[in-house]
Amino acid sequence: MADSSSQKIQPWQRLDSETVYSCRIFSLQKNRSRSPRTAKEHNFFVLDSGDWVNIIPVTADGQVVLIRQYRHGTEDMTLEIPGGMVDPEDPSPLHAARREMQEETGYDSDDVIPLGPIHPNPAIQGNRCHSFLARNVQKAFEPSFDT
Repeated sequence: MADSSSQKIQPWQRLDSETVYSCRIFSLQKNRSRSPRTAKEHNFFVLDSGDWVNIIPVTADGQVVLIRQYRHGTEDMTLEIPGGMVDPEDPSPLHAARREMQEETGYDSDDVIPLGPIHPNPAIQGNRCHSFLARNVQKAFEPSFDT
C-alpha cells in the first residue's frame, strides 16, 4: 500500500547534465537539478551503466552453483551467483544471464525462469538488474572468464 504522503512528492527538474568521466562499463554524470519544494539548485552525481543480470543456478539435487572470484571494489575474494552486464549483442537479459552462467560456471539449463528486474541503487544509478532462476543445471562447458 502506498504512503499517501508520496502523492505530494514532485520530480526534480534537471537543468544541466555533463559527463565528467567515462570508461568501458560506466560513465559518471554531473547533473544540476532544481528542487520542486525549495527551488534551490543542487549537483547530483549519477553512474550511468547498462543493465546487469544475475542468475541462480540450481542443480537437480538442490545445490546452488556459485563462483569464487576476486573483486576490486572489496579488494577481496567473494562467493557469488553468476552475473554480469547485458552486452549490446545480447538479444535479451535472459540470453545475457544464461551466457554469464555458462561463461562463469560451465553449467547450463533450458529451464530458466525470470524473477524480475530491480533498480540496484536508484540513489546514484538508473540501470536495472534482471534476476533469473535456472533449474536442473548441468555441467556442459568449461568456464571461460573475462579478463
